[in-house]
Amino acid sequence: MVKRFFHIFNKEIKGLHEAAYLLAIFAFLSQLLALLGDRILASTFGTGHTLDVYYSAFRIPDFIFVTVGSMIAISVLVPFIIEKLKTSEDSARDFIRSVFLFFSILIITISTIVFFLIPYIAPVIFKGLGSYTELIQMTRILLLSPILLGLSNFFASITQVGNRFLVYALCPLFYNIGIILGILFLYPIFGIYGLALGVIFGALMHLSIQIPFIIESGLFKLFPLKIDLKLIKNVILISIPRTITLGMTQLSVLVLLSLASYMKDGSITIFSFAMNLQAVPLSIIGVSYSIAAFPTLAKCFSCGNKEEFLSHIVSGARHIIFWSIPVSVLFIVLRAQIVRTIYGAGQFSWSSTKLTAAALAIFAVSVVAQSLVLLFIRGYYAMGNTKKSLYTSIITGISSVGFSLLFIKIFEASDFFKYFVENLFRVDDMAGSKILMIAMGFALAQIINCIILWSRFEKDFNGFSVPLFNTLFQSFSSSIIMGFVAYVGLNIFDKIFNINTLIGIFLQGFCAGILGIIAGIFILKALKSVELEETYGALHKKFWKAKTVIPDMGEL
Repeated sequence: MVKRFFHIFNKEIKGLHEAAYLLAIFAFLSQLLALLGDRILASTFGTGHTLDVYYSAFRIPDFIFVTVGSMIAISVLVPFIIEKLKTSEDSARDFIRSVFLFFSILIITISTIVFFLIPYIAPVIFKGLGSYTELIQMTRILLLSPILLGLSNFFASITQVGNRFLVYALCPLFYNIGIILGILFLYPIFGIYGLALGVIFGALMHLSIQIPFIIESGLFKLFPLKIDLKLIKNVILISIPRTITLGMTQLSVLVLLSLASYMKDGSITIFSFAMNLQAVPLSIIGVSYSIAAFPTLAKCFSCGNKEEFLSHIVSGARHIIFWSIPVSVLFIVLRAQIVRTIYGAGQFSWSSTKLTAAALAIFAVSVVAQSLVLLFIRGYYAMGNTKKSLYTSIITGISSVGFSLLFIKIFEASDFFKYFVENLFRVDDMAGSKILMIAMGFALAQIINCIILWSRFEKDFNGFSVPLFNTLFQSFSSSIIMGFVAYVGLNIFDKIFNINTLIGIFLQGFCAGILGIIAGIFILKALKSVELEETYGALHKKFWKAKTVIPDMGEL
């Protein structure tokens, strides 16, 4: 029975859309679990100092993970592993062993150093929090997470080369289960530190779920303990731009949260809750398509098949646009219903709902851009070109902080601007509305990042944009109609359901959303959307029942 279980989740899935939808399903499940964890936290603590400390404690460990961990990220290692497999399995094993040993020593050493330095770092970064004892101890516990998640990310490169998308897709699911278990069972025993222990338990499960396939693949052999420094040098040279790219993103978020720590208590939590909500469509659409496309993109470029490479990029971009625009519009129209349904319980107040909903609407505007950026970056990584995304990430990181500071200054100095923003998002004279300026700065920087990367892709692949214009027009047109119908639906169902109850506010948003989606599909069919037909075709193949393919190692 156990063998059959792992056999099911070790299936190889082929086909861009099939793999993307498979990943999207698991991303959706994972995000549901993540939001369930946030709901429990929101109902238990509200948007106050405790959750500000909890979310702040993640930032330094996350920064270590995305910088040090990015050196052995999937997008860096997969092309190397594919290339080594062309030579021999032994060559691939030597490469994997060297990278594993080097990375393990590096990340454990850095995490240990930060463990002792954190009492001096935390008060500088989060000076606005005022109290640091809990923050320091939680951060120290969470320093185990970059080690565990980094090793899991390393193993994910092997599962991705084998197209074991199910195994990869399960990882975040188990991670969020661990977090929820920590909230429910460890918090009552260990207090706030139990929340951090739950994260570590989730990270451990994130790693463990991949081990059966890693053993089965035969590509990972720890012994003999030997590091080939020449191989490591090649990996580092390729990964440095990517490391700086991700580091800039995390650093900018760290600075933004530092700014939020000087605002009203709960501002960090509101910003984090809104980001977690916008991460749902981003994970389901942008991350799923970019991950599903990457192994194929790497193989196409490695084999010199640039036409097929471009075809996959265009196909991924078309479907990201096709899905992202309507989802973003729905998130904007139904923002209050979404936030109240997910977080509206216990200590989570109505003012917190409105501020989180307003921040969510701002983030939603940039979801299309963020999703496309993920695909563009994966495309360049598949080409072995990490410098272009590096330059744009530096611009984006600086811009997000710069725009946020600018918007904060204008918000404080101009009553007209403050009045306009608060009325636009219906948070009139509400304490804590300044946090929306940070959301605006972040979103604007992401849109600029997308524009820069898109223009560079067009320059590198002349004519890349042409197939996307029709999709942009159709998706935008149908989304406007969909948003209007959903908005009208809110007013209709407001009179039918009791929106003062959880089930009432959920049904109002759900029914209005369904009406909007039906209208959107009708418009897409009238416009003869190719993406709609391709989506139906991929679903019609019943990708969840895909037959197991036992790959020949020479094909990996």
